[in-house]
Amino acid sequence: MADATDKVESNVDGQFYVDSNCIDCDLCRQTAPDNFERNEDEGYSYVHKQPESEEEIELCQEALEECPVEAIGDDG
Repeated sequence: MADATDKVESNVDGQFYVDSNCIDCDLCRQTAPDNFERNEDEGYSYVHKQPESEEEIELCQEALEECPVEAIGDDG
């Protein structure tokens, strides 16, 4: 389970976030490309846009559930 006290700085504020356990596997960016981006310099993913529709919420939730290191959290 992701740690809300360990969020990466690049996340935008909101319901979903990525913590420092991210291994940059690309799964979240493939699952919800409108919401997750890669920090090229540091080698991790982060939430660059919070979901704005039911479809985007579902895709972010899917990314959370499939994350191999449980680095995606949901404060909602």
